[in-house]
Amino acid sequence: MKTIVTGAICSSILMLSACNSEPVSTDTKAAKAEVTSQKTMLASGIEQANMDKSVRPQDDFYLYVNGGWLAAHPMPADKTAIGSFYDLRDKADEDVKAIIEELAAADTLATGSDEQKVADLFKSYMDEDKLNALGTKPVEPLFAEIAAIENTDDLASYFAKSQIIGLDSPLYFYVSIDAKQSSRYAGHVWHSGLGLPDRDYYFNKEQRFVDMRNDYLVHIEKMFALAGQENGKQSAQSIMELETKLAELHWTRVQTRDSEARYNKFAVADLNTVTDKFNWNTWLSALGANGQEDIIINQPDFVKGFGELVANVSIEDWKTYLNWQVINGYASYLSADLDQQNFDFYGKNINGQQEQKPRWKRGVSLVNGNLGEIISQVYVKQHFKPEAKERMTQLVENLRTAYGESIDSLEWMSQDTKKAAQVKLAAFTPKIGYPDKWEDYSAIEIDSDTLIANLQSADQVGYQKQLEKLDGPIRKWEWHMTPQTVNAYYNPTVNEIVFPAAILQPPFFNMEADDAVNYGGIGAVIGHEMGHGFDDQGSRYDAEGNLRNWWTETDQAEFKKRASQLVEQYNGYQVFDDLNVNGELTLGENIGDLSGLTIAYRAYKNSLNGAEAPVIDGLTGDERFFMGFAQIWRGKRTEKGMRQRVATDPHSPGHFRALGSLSNMPEFIEAYGIKEGDKMYIAPEKQVKIW
Repeated sequence: MKTIVTGAICSSILMLSACNSEPVSTDTKAAKAEVTSQKTMLASGIEQANMDKSVRPQDDFYLYVNGGWLAAHPMPADKTAIGSFYDLRDKADEDVKAIIEELAAADTLATGSDEQKVADLFKSYMDEDKLNALGTKPVEPLFAEIAAIENTDDLASYFAKSQIIGLDSPLYFYVSIDAKQSSRYAGHVWHSGLGLPDRDYYFNKEQRFVDMRNDYLVHIEKMFALAGQENGKQSAQSIMELETKLAELHWTRVQTRDSEARYNKFAVADLNTVTDKFNWNTWLSALGANGQEDIIINQPDFVKGFGELVANVSIEDWKTYLNWQVINGYASYLSADLDQQNFDFYGKNINGQQEQKPRWKRGVSLVNGNLGEIISQVYVKQHFKPEAKERMTQLVENLRTAYGESIDSLEWMSQDTKKAAQVKLAAFTPKIGYPDKWEDYSAIEIDSDTLIANLQSADQVGYQKQLEKLDGPIRKWEWHMTPQTVNAYYNPTVNEIVFPAAILQPPFFNMEADDAVNYGGIGAVIGHEMGHGFDDQGSRYDAEGNLRNWWTETDQAEFKKRASQLVEQYNGYQVFDDLNVNGELTLGENIGDLSGLTIAYRAYKNSLNGAEAPVIDGLTGDERFFMGFAQIWRGKRTEKGMRQRVATDPHSPGHFRALGSLSNMPEFIEAYGIKEGDKMYIAPEKQVKIW
C-alpha cells in the first residue's frame, strides 16, 4: 500500500518514505563484529575505530570521523543504504520479530484479540505456498469492478473505492488540520497516480532516464502477462502516456514545499470552478466525505488538468490504467513471480538493490505498518527505560532554553519578531518515547488465510478513522510514527516535536556516555526538530499552529536573504560528477540541521555551568561534541539509490548534512583551526547564521 507524505503533516529527521527496514545478519561474524564495536565504544561515546585519521578534519570532517567505517563496510546485496539510522532499524526489526513471535506463542489466540491479529497478519504474509496457489485470485473482484466501469461517473466512484482500500489514485483525499484554522480538521485533496518516483523521471532527457522509461514499459508488459492480463505491450504504452500527462500536471518538489501556495480553500459548492469535468458529488459521496462545507485543494491547477484528462482520455485507457494500479499496488502481496518482477524493477533498476530483503523482514514491516501500536506497547516495556525518558525530557528543556537565548541574541532580528518567536518556542509540545494513548485496532479483521483482505480491512479502518476526525476535536494525543521507528519529526499545525523510543540509542543517545556526545547527537536532533518550527516553511506557522505571518517585513526579508545564501552553498555540493545537491529542495532540512547543531552546542556549553569540560580518551569536550554530530550521519547508499534520493528527498545526503552545518559554525572553525585554503573553510562574511 502506498503512503502519501504531503509535507504538510510533518518534517522528519529522515524522509518518511525512505524509512524502509533493512535486513540484519545474525551469523557468527556479525556477532563478533558487534563485540568488537562495543569494545571500541569509549567512555567518550565516540567510535574511534570508525575514523580515518589520514583525512584532515579541516578538509572533510565527515570522512575524518566516519571514513574508516565507510571503507570497512561494503554494501550488502539486499540493502540500498547502511549506516547509523539503518543499524538501529535492523535492531528494531529484530526486536519486533521477537515480539511478534512472543504474541503468537499462545496455544490458542482468541479471535479478534490483538495477539491473534498480529500473529495471523504475519502468518498470512509468510505463507508463500498459499500466495502462489492463489495467484491473482484475491484481486480478480477488483478487475471485474474495473471492467464494469462505463462512464466518468463510474470512474469517479471507483477512484474513491480504490483509495479506501489502499490503492493509488490520481486524486487523493485526506483529513488533516486546517492550517489557517488549527482548531479544526478539514478535508484536503492531494495528487498522486505515478508509477515512477517523481514527475521529472518522465521528462528528463539524460540517457539513464530514457533507459528507465523504456525499462518501465517492459516492466509493465511483464507484469500484465504474469497477472494474466491481455495486450501487455499496448497497455504499457497507454499507461505511460496517461502517467506522463499526469506527471506534467504535478508541481515540482520545490514548488510543493510552499505551504502558502498549497493552501487553497474552496466551498464544496464551488468545486466546479476548479473543474467541472469531474463529478465531485459522486467522488465525495463514495468517499463518505460529502457532508463538508469546504475542502482544501493543494494544487488547483493539477485538479483542473486532471478534470480535462477525465473528460478526454477514453474510458478504456482509464480502465487499463486502473488495472495497473491493482497489479502494481498489490504485487508484493501476491505470487512470487509478481513479487520478484516488482522487485527487479523498483528494487534493482531504480534503487540498485541486488537482492530482496529476507521475507521475515518484509513481514515485520507489514505488521508495523498496519498494527504498529500493538507492537509498540510491548516494545516500550522491553526496550525503553523510564530514566531514558527523564533524561531526554531534561535535554529537550535545555535545548528550549538555549534556543530562547539564541533568539534573544540575534543581531539581525527586531524585538517584535523575537517576541513572537519566543511565544512559539514556549508553546512547543515535546512527545518522547511513546504515546499517552494507544491506537485502537478492534475494528480491523485479520485472518491467516487472506492477506489481501487483511490489508484492505486495515486500510478501510484507517480511512474511517480519518473521516471520524471531521467535526471532532483535535487529537493531540495522536502520533504519526510508532515508538519502534528510528526517526523524529516536527508537526507545524500542532507545534509539536516528537522523538520515538527507537532513536534514543547510540550513536544518537547514549545513557553511558559523557554529555558532549549526547548533545552532539540527540541534542542536534532535538534542535533540528525545533528548527523546523523556524525554517523557511515552519516559520510561517504561529504558536497555535496557524499558517499566519508573525514577522515584520524587514525581518522576513533578512531571513530570506540568509536562507538564499544557504541554498547557494548547498547547490555547490557535488554528489557525483554530474549531480549536485538541490539547495532549494533541501532548504528546510538544511536550516533544521544548522539550527540544531548551533542550539545543541549552546545547550552543551550551558550544561557545563562555566566549568571546563574534561578531556576524555584524549578528546576535548568540543571535539566530542562535533564528532558526536558527525557520526550520526554515518552512512552510504547505492549509486542508484543516492540519485533517486537527490531527486526526491528534501534531506541532503548525510555527508553534506554534516559538512554544511559545521562549515557555517564559528565554534567549529575555531576548534579545528580551519583557515583559508582548507576545504571546509567558508569566509566569515559568507558563513550563514539564521538562529
